Amino acid sequence: MAPPILSFVGRSNSGKTTLIERLIPELTQAGYRVSTIKHAGHGFELDTEGKDSWRHKRAGASTVIVLSKGSMAMFADVPEEMKIEEVRDQFVNSEIDLIIAEGWKSEGYPKVVVVREALDEVPVSPDGLLAIVSMKPIANTPVPCIDRDNIKQLAEIVIKHFPHRSSYT
Repeated sequence: MAPPILSFVGRSNSGKTTLIERLIPELTQAGYRVSTIKHAGHGFELDTEGKDSWRHKRAGASTVIVLSKGSMAMFADVPEEMKIEEVRDQFVNSEIDLIIAEGWKSEGYPKVVVVREALDEVPVSPDGLLAIVSMKPIANTPVPCIDRDNIKQLAEIVIKHFPHRSSYT
């Protein structure tokens, strides 16, 4: 069974990455195996100039894989932006319990919206919305509004919505 996907959405610099970084230890302490996938809408560069992998890519390799004991990294050309399901199905270990995605607000996955002060900062459908995380309380929300420092409450919501996969077997 493919791991489920939970999207964290919000404007740039809303605190999504920091929130995810703080949520992961809560989930791993609860026994979850978590993977993350980040959407970079404006492109990105990961490889460092001068490193062997950078040199191989610059020389024309379409895929460069770097392996060490316990780690692997891959740099590959793709003809177009891949769908998150394709990335999950090709690259995420099937023993993962949950994929936390940063982005993909319109893809229909369950989602947590991260805002600074107001829900209208991010135009997002209430369909699949699990929680709103905000710096300030927001009244009259269709789902729980959680203070960004209340990571335990957010973890409880995630765990309730995505039961540990070992309970499926």
